[in-house]
Amino acid sequence: MGLFAIADLHFGFSVNKPMSIFGSHWEGHSEKIIANWKKDVGVEDTVLLPGDISWAMKEEDAQVDLQIINDLPGRKIFLEGNHDYWWKSASKLERKYEKMRFLKNDCELYENVFICGTRGWLCPNDTHFTPQDKKLYEREQIRLKLSLDTAMRKGAEEILLMLHFPPTNEKQEKSAFLQIIEEYPIRQVVYGHLHGKQSHDMGLKGERNGVHYQLVSADYLNFCPKRIL
Repeated sequence: MGLFAIADLHFGFSVNKPMSIFGSHWEGHSEKIIANWKKDVGVEDTVLLPGDISWAMKEEDAQVDLQIINDLPGRKIFLEGNHDYWWKSASKLERKYEKMRFLKNDCELYENVFICGTRGWLCPNDTHFTPQDKKLYEREQIRLKLSLDTAMRKGAEEILLMLHFPPTNEKQEKSAFLQIIEEYPIRQVVYGHLHGKQSHDMGLKGERNGVHYQLVSADYLNFCPKRIL
């Protein structure tokens, strides 16, 4: 069994939202992801999907995208992204898609590693951070701790953390998210959200204070799920 990750699928099979407007490499990106997934991921594997799954605005419009993902090999663990407006109730989604896990303020076990996560948000001193972002930044800290504390109550000795947003700003300065991460037995962090070479280059990658950070945005991975365990 293997553990894979890929964020920012940005599927839009029921909406007219071509990703090619963000560059020619996005042309046919959904088909690339599906083909690579089928090639590399087996039925016994698990795939982490840290947000921005579908461009749909409503759950009924996201059904086409979710069913396509449901039919792909492996177990799937989802996290909400900033564009996942269709995501209203994790429990309702899990009743509809029994083979898929929609993580919200809790955790999931992969072998002996607990998978935790929250969406995250822009961090202070980020170029785009505004006073209005402060409330969401603080709320996501609470949700992160809820997820992590749930794992700890279940006896977690090793945690892999999913975020949608990177855990720091483009200057890679200290943030509340980094501080929380370093207070728990987190060995790896995977995140997405960043697109384009300039943004990719500014993302936190590699080891920092004993934690390994990986950017898993679909375009950064050339639209191929990355094996992380």
